[in-house]
Formats: sequence, structure tokens, C-alpha cells
Amino acid sequence: MAIKDILVHLDTTPASAARLDLAAGLAQRHAAHLAGLYVVDVALPVMAGGEMGGGAFIAEMIESMRQAALEEGTKIEATFRARLARDGLAGEWRQVEGTTAGQVALHGRYADLVVLGQPDAGGESPAGAAVEAALFETGRPVLVVPHAGVPALPGRRVLVGWNASREASRALHDALPLLAGAESVTVLTINADPGSTEHGQEPGADIARHLARHDLPVTVRRITGADISAGDLLLNEAADLGSDLLVMGGYGHSRLREFVLGGATRTLLGQMTVPVLMAH
Repeated sequence: MAIKDILVHLDTTPASAARLDLAAGLAQRHAAHLAGLYVVDVALPVMAGGEMGGGAFIAEMIESMRQAALEEGTKIEATFRARLARDGLAGEWRQVEGTTAGQVALHGRYADLVVLGQPDAGGESPAGAAVEAALFETGRPVLVVPHAGVPALPGRRVLVGWNASREASRALHDALPLLAGAESVTVLTINADPGSTEHGQEPGADIARHLARHDLPVTVRRITGADISAGDLLLNEAADLGSDLLVMGGYGHSRLREFVLGGATRTLLGQMTVPVLMAH
């Protein structure tokens, strides 16, 4: 599937500018329409009842926060439109009100690729909720961009985390347009059981042959007997290879199990150093 509609979520965080740079570069490469989404998400901090004051005070606080968010949105819109004009891109600005997660889920269903920022470390955040909503509610691939160290255009040196799951297969096939022209694609298997129903006699071999038929320069790297987590291994391998894109399935277990036990998805979202393309 060609990438012809890209949705990028923009906000007031410092990382938003790099996220726009990456999304605009992808839109230019794929001759895609770029939609910038800004959500006026007014959420009051959790406070003790006595500290909140009466209803009039709360309404005044909400309106003050809303006006401040609208003013910030005007500045971000100007930056977005200037980028479209500079690069000669087709696109549109979407400023909406509601929850970030809900609006990302809604608008993401009408895009080929959803570009989001890395969630904040520790605890719930609008960015974290947006990533989960995009993965579970859009049916679209999600490209999560780290806070720092963002490559100008990912897809030259690609690392694929392959566990032969449905989620991994979905993510990899959604990523194929981004892999076109890659210098190297490394398929990494971790503690894969040779001869298993999922992996076959040579873990990674079948998916490597499939990628080779797409004219991709693919190699397989197998790690066995690993005593550290899959998420940490993926991060280490990405650093060793100088990868600029990591492709993996998202949330192979239920979200509750991921939260309680951890998992590659949570590790990568918290510690990611390269853009990660995920699908569920």
C-alpha cells in the first residue's frame, strides 16, 4: 500500500518541531498529503476537593486553560503552514477540542500513517494514551518519534524485531513503503525455537526470503540464550547497527499483562532512541 495520507500530532512540547520535520520529510518522499493535528485538551489536575474551589472557579480555570491552548495552537499552525509552503506539500491544519487520545483515534482512521511523539517516562500522559489509542483503535501503522536523536528521514538502516506473531507481520508489511530503497534490513529473532510452528526450522529465514522478493537487502540475526529483556536487546541491537528505524508489533499481550509484567512495547516506548513503527 502506498503512503498518500500522513497524520502528525503536534503539540507544545519541544519535540514537536522534530516530529514535524520527520513527517514533512516522509510526505515529500511519498508525495503524500500531510495533516497536522492539534488537540485543545483541557484536563484539570487532580486536586483535593477543598483546593478546587466552587463551580465558578473551576469553569474560569478551564476557560483560561482553553484560551492559552488556543493561542499556542495559532503559533503551531503558523509553523505548520510555513513548512507546507516551504516544501511545496499538500496538506491541511486540523485544530480540534477533546481528549488527545480520542481525537488521534478518530483522525488516524483516515490516514495511511500516524506519526506521534514518544510518551513521557513514568505514569499516564496524553502522549501515552494517544499511542495506545492509535494502536488499538485506528487499524493503522503508528510511527512513534523519540524525544531526541531523530533522523532526518528514517528507513535507510532498518531493524525488524521478528517473533513470527500476527502483530509483527502486520507491522512489517505496513512498513514496506518506508523500507523501499533501504541500505540494510536486519531481521532479529530472540530466543526463537527452531522447528516451532511459528518460526520453522530456521527462525527468520521465511520472512527474510519474503523481504528479499521485495528487493530489500536483508540479513537475519539470531540471538539465543538471552538473559535480558527483548526490549533491551532490541535497543542494544539498534544502537550497534546504527539503525534509524525499528519495526515491531505492538502489545503482543493484553495491555493489563503488559502493564503488570512489562514487555518489549513498554520498554521501547520508555527508552526508545530511534523512531519505532508499530502495528497491532
